[in-house]
Amino acid sequence: MPFIVDLTSGTVERDHRSGEPGHYGGTILGLRLLAERTPAGLDPYDPRALLYVAAGMLGGTRAPGLAKAVFLAKSPLTGVAGEAHALGPFAAGMRGAGAEALAVTGRAQRLSYLLIHEGEVSCHEAEELRGLGTAATTDALRSRHGQKASVAAIGPAGENLVRYASVVTDRAYAAGRYGIGAVFGAKNLKAIVCVGDAPAEVADPDAVAAIASYYRDSLTTNTLAKLQVGEPGFAGWVGEPPAPGYAAVRNFSVTGAAGLRVPQARDYDGRAVALRGACPGCPNDCLKVYAPHTTAERRSGGLGQEAFLSLGWNLGIDDLDTILDANALCNDLGLDQVSLGGTLAFAMECAERGLLPGGPAFGDAAALPELIRDVATRTGGLGGLLAEGAERAAGRLGPATAPYAMTVKGAELPCFDPRIQPGIGLGYAIAPNGPRYDALEHDLDFDPVAGLAYSFPEARRIGAEPAPAGRLDAERGRRSARLLRLWSGLDALNLCVFASSPTRPLTIDHLTALTGAVLGQNFTLEDLLAAGQRRLDEMRAYAEREGAAGRDDLPARLHDEPVTDGPHKGAVLDREAFATARDAFYAELGWS
Repeated sequence: MPFIVDLTSGTVERDHRSGEPGHYGGTILGLRLLAERTPAGLDPYDPRALLYVAAGMLGGTRAPGLAKAVFLAKSPLTGVAGEAHALGPFAAGMRGAGAEALAVTGRAQRLSYLLIHEGEVSCHEAEELRGLGTAATTDALRSRHGQKASVAAIGPAGENLVRYASVVTDRAYAAGRYGIGAVFGAKNLKAIVCVGDAPAEVADPDAVAAIASYYRDSLTTNTLAKLQVGEPGFAGWVGEPPAPGYAAVRNFSVTGAAGLRVPQARDYDGRAVALRGACPGCPNDCLKVYAPHTTAERRSGGLGQEAFLSLGWNLGIDDLDTILDANALCNDLGLDQVSLGGTLAFAMECAERGLLPGGPAFGDAAALPELIRDVATRTGGLGGLLAEGAERAAGRLGPATAPYAMTVKGAELPCFDPRIQPGIGLGYAIAPNGPRYDALEHDLDFDPVAGLAYSFPEARRIGAEPAPAGRLDAERGRRSARLLRLWSGLDALNLCVFASSPTRPLTIDHLTALTGAVLGQNFTLEDLLAAGQRRLDEMRAYAEREGAAGRDDLPARLHDEPVTDGPHKGAVLDREAFATARDAFYAELGWS
């Protein structure tokens, strides 16, 4: 049962109507509260808007794949339910402080933070923290409440209501997408602080320990887990450049040879911060902190897989120092790297085409830090415009710029190009909370030739047979919907997708056994898929209530401009085939 905090009145209550089974204390319960406690059409910045933060019934348990918290609100970027996830220690911090979930309404009169301590919630003023970055905010609150306190904070971007402002937990682990940080800012909420070390209880510790032992052993045998645990890690792009069409280059406009460098592993030497054990109970340590050599920025340099592409190649930049610096700066200012990169790329292409005189240029690495600060503070010539996101910026600049806003539902696309992986494109278009690269597994992983063969039996268990990555037909639609449902189940329970089936060590049997061992109840694949379907249905229903359902069109460029070189030459999302696959996707989910 969540705490319900009204920042306007200062009251704290418990929601006692949420004890029914099937929501697991995570996103599903948050969506229910969002629908019940807010009227349709409410502005995301209205004091009555609801913000939901939860570890849930599984998140924060000291076991592999369970270090995940969800942040949920009506998104100021998309107008539908915005859901962002943070890995790292924050979920365990919530559980240790005595809370599985927290729902926040109202608006504090002055900048404030919420303290959760020994199962109690209180509100405290934080005006002295105004304007501070997330690292300095965390330091200040830990000096007040102890160095073991877990902190979720916003930076200047959230305070200034940048529509894609993020929340950053424990200095380095961002809940990045859909502008949840701006909802914090609209509520005058600088941070949530969790104090306490009560462990999350599990029903069968021996079963959890056995799965943890298996997981540790798998780190040397599972292809992706081995990549994640080593350095430079999953997010440290190294080696040969990916084939043309795999990743966005210069706002998805370059589909031939990129002409851009990919770093080598040695380029990351000396940049890592030792944060082993950052996800309590999980030995994988897939989120590394890589940043330049200044102390403050190193602490906020948590590197997600999308940062190199979003802040690098998509902007025509390949200098590793520039990209790591920009990533750390985004975390400290509280900016989503994906939406920022997509918005800057939009502005750069508009400037290149003469539609934004004086705008930024592709490849201008030296100008990037100041441009990022301008967005976070809504200052400079373009900061206020670009803080609105690419779609709204195009609305202000005029219809000639609209084709270059690479968005769905108002949110900027991740930088994995769907022209060669149409299942990703279907996920971008149809997922009811907006485009997210980790909403479902990539098509290439299930290609009969190039894919990860060890994952095929797992995929078959949910009806996703291997198929050539570029094939776009009705079966592609059904397969992608089934993968989306599975990963939606992981999100609904706060299970980490980077530890889980089909491609990571926690198979379906491990996931169901782990969930059952924690909760003390029988848990099956059918239960997992049912949770995934319910989360999707609740999100879809909320979008319909807000008049935003069916906004599932991809940018025209992805249908009209094929890949021009390399092994995927000619790949493009044929409109008729995409419509056929989309219809099958909807039918599989039971949607009209």
